[in-house]
Amino acid sequence: MKILLRRDIPDVGLAGEVVEVKNGYARNYLIPQRLGLLPTQANIKAIEEDKRRAEEERRVRRAALEDRAARLHNVEITISVACNADGHLYGSVGPREIAAALREEGHDVEAKQVHLSEPIRHLDTVTVPVVFAEDLRVDVKVWVVRAAASADLDEQPAEEARPQERREADRYAYGPGSQIDALETDL
Repeated sequence: MKILLRRDIPDVGLAGEVVEVKNGYARNYLIPQRLGLLPTQANIKAIEEDKRRAEEERRVRRAALEDRAARLHNVEITISVACNADGHLYGSVGPREIAAALREEGHDVEAKQVHLSEPIRHLDTVTVPVVFAEDLRVDVKVWVVRAAASADLDEQPAEEARPQERREADRYAYGPGSQIDALETDL
């Protein structure tokens, strides 16, 4: 079915274009939501204002994206993570963590804009692309470093709890009448 679009719809078309869509999509979504009209001569003339407004919105959106990309040029961020002595992370650093670190620095970046081929799982310096549009891309340098707390844990050996203290802690955790109590009566 041919539909005249009143607004820009991702992966369908721009405002003012006549596009071919499935009948159900047009009847159940585009027309009831007032996103599209049947392409009659009267509707084509009436949609000129919507088309002009959509072009202005696209221009303003593009200028904002270019400004955000310019502010991200040559930006470096540091993410502190917990890791073992070999430098392998206990978790991973993905787009969500990188976007959060960029937002803390004052940059307006969403996780879906951070394109990372695979999560970072070891201490490293990685150049990560941030894509605002198909032709608007900025590379950000991400430093993944050891958190101070994990460095302290690696240096200090864990102190083993004495058996009596461990039994009392288990009794408290499992309650009276548990198998821990039965084991102690056998001793």
